[in-house]
This record gives sequence, C-alpha cells and structure tokens, in this order.
Amino acid sequence: MKLKTIAVTCSALMMLSGGTAVMAYDGTNCKAPGNCWEAKPGFPDKIKGSKYDPKHSEKEMNKQQDALNAMEKRNAERVANFKETGKWEY
Repeated sequence: MKLKTIAVTCSALMMLSGGTAVMAYDGTNCKAPGNCWEAKPGFPDKIKGSKYDPKHSEKEMNKQQDALNAMEKRNAERVANFKETGKWEY
C-alpha cells in the first residue's frame, strides 16, 4: 500500500517538473532562426594569429590522407596478386 503511494507521488512530481523543462532559458540574440552562436566577450574576430590559433602542422594535417594512400596501394597490390594467382590474400 505504501509503495503504491510513493509511486503515485513520484509520477506526479515528474509530470510537474517535466512541464518546466520545456521553457528553457534562451539568452542569445539570434541572427536568424537556428543561427544563435555568439562568441564570448573578448574572443577575437579573426582567429589567425591570436592565442586561439591552433597552428596545425602540415604533417599532422596530412596523416589521414597518407593513411588512405597507403591503403589504396596495399589494395592495388592485393588485386594484382589475385589476378596473378587467383587467390585473395590480405
């Protein structure tokens, strides 16, 4: 009997709190609907040359392309071997 009372009370509290979650605070000034990003105060207009510039190295930027090129080379060698022997090997 007591468990049933607790369950009803909990469900009533969840229903009441669920209604307030819909009215979320929106303290932004949107340029257009859905375009509400605002920089924090003190964030520069141009990132390049500021303390927020990530300064990526060319080596780091090209790692994924190098890996893809190596994968394509291995696959080409596998296909050539398959055409030669008739057996697919990884």
